[in-house]
Amino acid sequence: MLDRFALPMFAAPHRLVAKACLRMNLSPNFVTVTGTLIGLTAAPLIATHCYGFALALILINRFLDGVDGTMARTGMVGPTDRGAFLDIVCDFLFYAAVPLGFAFAAPANALPAAVLLASFIGSSSSFLAYASIAAKRGETNPSYPNKSIYYLGGLTEGTETIVTFCAMCLWPQHFATIAYVFAAACAVTTVTRIYFGTKSLD
Repeated sequence: MLDRFALPMFAAPHRLVAKACLRMNLSPNFVTVTGTLIGLTAAPLIATHCYGFALALILINRFLDGVDGTMARTGMVGPTDRGAFLDIVCDFLFYAAVPLGFAFAAPANALPAAVLLASFIGSSSSFLAYASIAAKRGETNPSYPNKSIYYLGGLTEGTETIVTFCAMCLWPQHFATIAYVFAAACAVTTVTRIYFGTKSLD
């Protein structure tokens, strides 16, 4: 819901870092993988209750996720199918790792983490299913012109997810409440995406 407003706010710093990476002859895919490894490292930090360090790595991961796309669009090679594939796979690996880290952090977190991960399956599968069909139909979403695949919006998008992860790291004692609330929001996203998909596709 907020991505269309949040993404332009970071366009300038993304371009600045992207240009620096290109001058160092780094590839967008290298930045994607590096950012993913940084983000995945947050999970064991969360599991060992190092929430402050985990929060820092989560924010770095998300910033680099914007840098790699900017590099691809401004570099000489341009966006590639390989880069788009790698980017979306790494995003979902990261999204799954953070709740898993909280599940290891405390036994009481296991059930809310499982519910949250189940809600992620619904929102991500409806997102990817529509994107695959939209690609065959040659459709694009003008609200997200820089996305490499059809970006089907919803109540919970990347921005909401990161805000939620940050809240979990800042107030880990309230993880269960935050997880259940966000899982419910993801369920709403899944329902609305299914409704939109079944209405718009024949």
